[in-house]
Amino acid sequence: MSDFLFSADFALASILVLNALALGLAAWNAVGWPAPARADGAADCDCSILIPARNEEANIAGCLDSALAQGDAAEIVVCDDHSDDATAEIVRQYAREHAGVRLIQAEALPSGWCGKTFAAASLAARAEREWLLFLDADARLSPGAAAAMIQEAQKRGASLLSCWPRLEMRGIAEKTFLPMLNFVVFTLFPAPLSLRRMDPSLGLAHGACILARRSVYEALGGHALVRGELFEDTCLARAWRAAGQTSLCLDGQHLVRVRMYDSLGAIWRGFLKNFYPAFRRDASFWLFLGFHAGVFLAPFAAVLFARGAGQAFAAASALCVLAARSLQAWRFRYPWWSALAHPLAEALLLALGAASWWSFRRGRGAAWKGRLYRRSTNGIRHTNDPGGRPA
Repeated sequence: MSDFLFSADFALASILVLNALALGLAAWNAVGWPAPARADGAADCDCSILIPARNEEANIAGCLDSALAQGDAAEIVVCDDHSDDATAEIVRQYAREHAGVRLIQAEALPSGWCGKTFAAASLAARAEREWLLFLDADARLSPGAAAAMIQEAQKRGASLLSCWPRLEMRGIAEKTFLPMLNFVVFTLFPAPLSLRRMDPSLGLAHGACILARRSVYEALGGHALVRGELFEDTCLARAWRAAGQTSLCLDGQHLVRVRMYDSLGAIWRGFLKNFYPAFRRDASFWLFLGFHAGVFLAPFAAVLFARGAGQAFAAASALCVLAARSLQAWRFRYPWWSALAHPLAEALLLALGAASWWSFRRGRGAAWKGRLYRRSTNGIRHTNDPGGRPA
């Protein structure tokens, strides 16, 4: 019995060390990750703002309004990706009223491509400016944001710059669970280090807002580099670095905001399609789930059941997790109580990961906006709708 208690205490002590390291990394990210400077009066906004849109009638008008606020120097091109709602008509109305807005229609989705990557490639092929700003339809730019990004990219010598957006959260489900997105990233990823070292493994991007220099984009192959990736944003940043180019990801909360999902069901469906495909190997996927279960969730249960030194180690670990979440609530402007909801949010994260694995490895794939995505030996394979008809 004493051997078992010693082993449990040793395990909990080891978990405490890992949590202390995660807290240190979260603190470094919170205070050491820079944001782009605001644009000065002479900053250039001569760019193409490129918006892939599929069934975005609820979002596209707000996105276009924020794009138009960047000034007359920017051209705005929207690719309607076979929407079956009013997306295209809304864009046509804007194009009639604003000379800088254009609408293009996506061709049939080729085999081996995901919908968003093909729409982005189609947009880039029709763009006319040297800087390409890929923007999700649910993203909103602040006035002067495009000019600030171009200015920052030029100052830092980057040919790809992603601005990590502020998460706009309104409902209880959003405020409880969406902060886990940044917790997952910034307790494992050293953002300040990624600005100093151009290792491909340190590439990071947020797909809601990516700026690329057109000449480099075309030379490297653009979104064709990540044609079959559902996790295309960070894959693109890593491919950029692997080709010897500079890609950077900065804190862009003052430049762009995004309301990713508006309900628990939308959160579940949205991350179901990305979670498992984000990992190249099953071993790394299960290691990630095991790490989160053992390091970021188990201490909260161990506080209730452990005794003596083990209980103290578990309590200290739980406090480290809550401290990391509190730091992120401060940096990313979450409600403070979201940190206290961590055990519930972490449990959902683990359930979502398992469900994503099951969908791709044992189930029928993940449905998103009328397309069904499955993993095959050649990567992600799509069908046109959840009924399984080929695209």
